[in-house]
Amino acid sequence: MPLDGILVADFSRLLPGPWCTQLLSDLGATVVKIERPGSGDMSRANPPAFGKRSVYFNSVNGGKHSITVDLATSDGQAIAHKLIEQADVMVESFRPGVAEKLNIDFERAKALNPALVYCSITGFGQTGPLAHISGHDLVIQALSGFAGLSAQPGMAPDVPGFQAADYAGATMAVIGILGALMKRAKTGNGSNLDIAMFDSLFAMCNIALTGAMSRKAGNTGKPAIEVWGGNPRYATYLTADNKAVAVALLEKRLWVNFCNAIDRPDLIDDDESLEDRHSDHGDKAEEYRDAIAKCCLAKNRDELIDEMTRKGVPMSPIYTPDEALNSENVAGRGLIEFADHPEEGTIPQFVNPLALSGLAKGNRSPAPDVGESSEAVLKGLGFAPETMARFHKNGVI
Repeated sequence: MPLDGILVADFSRLLPGPWCTQLLSDLGATVVKIERPGSGDMSRANPPAFGKRSVYFNSVNGGKHSITVDLATSDGQAIAHKLIEQADVMVESFRPGVAEKLNIDFERAKALNPALVYCSITGFGQTGPLAHISGHDLVIQALSGFAGLSAQPGMAPDVPGFQAADYAGATMAVIGILGALMKRAKTGNGSNLDIAMFDSLFAMCNIALTGAMSRKAGNTGKPAIEVWGGNPRYATYLTADNKAVAVALLEKRLWVNFCNAIDRPDLIDDDESLEDRHSDHGDKAEEYRDAIAKCCLAKNRDELIDEMTRKGVPMSPIYTPDEALNSENVAGRGLIEFADHPEEGTIPQFVNPLALSGLAKGNRSPAPDVGESSEAVLKGLGFAPETMARFHKNGVI
């Protein structure tokens, strides 16, 4: 694997940091997850469970080794320092200033290990006017302008169905860590990565903010790009059985196929241009939307999809989570594996998409129990049995 031999000290919790370090583990790194004694990472309590253990927690912490350390104690910090000395990468997701209080901030870590790649993942970064605000995904999506895309007059926007800020931050952290490791291979020097979930999501809003960027340059931002339901040919529609489909008829040739399929050649515009592709189609929009809606409402979802697929019209069913998980495509691409858990039995797990390219493990061990590797890791760090006994007695681990 690409990261064989790389040791990651994972001080992160919840979603962005753990998903980042799970990806590093998939790429071959050894990841040691540091948790608080007793309860561990608070996301262990997130519902639902396979039986006793959180499905959520398992989905972002597979393939890791868990140790428990009370970082508020001097002994706990001594353990952390030993681990940092030997690590190649450290990931933390504390609020700005907390790592310094715990004596594991970048300056302290750099003094212990100048070649360390130190990665902080926070909501709004280590600096700036919002650095003190908790990095909840919903807040970041709200402030980035992304959540506001679904706003309608007199109605609050829907709560987004995807944790875009969390995953944007995690993804940027992985990219940054891989880049820093390449830099270290050339220079021998470590790096200090300040990864903000807001920055990461904001940079990915280049399509969402096209209108605002145009206006910032002194233009009108009109016509706007319509990919959030304003384009009747790129939208969602109900079917006869009260299910729904996604319609993607952006290109003229696809629209022609659809019009011929429903025997409405009168809807074909010979003058349609590339500029119309992502528009709202102006005066034609209502007629387009009505034709598509009537077509979809005339048949049950799966019957409609089957017919349109045969006629070269790209419509897709809008799956429920259970339908998606059990879909033919997920099975065909090998995106779900089944792992044997010592207590839960056989459990499903997501497969890293890079496994198909041979860059990531095709399977990973289930998420560890709280502190299950404490003894082995501390022994490997050189702590004597009597010292570990003292740690246990004092509740340090």
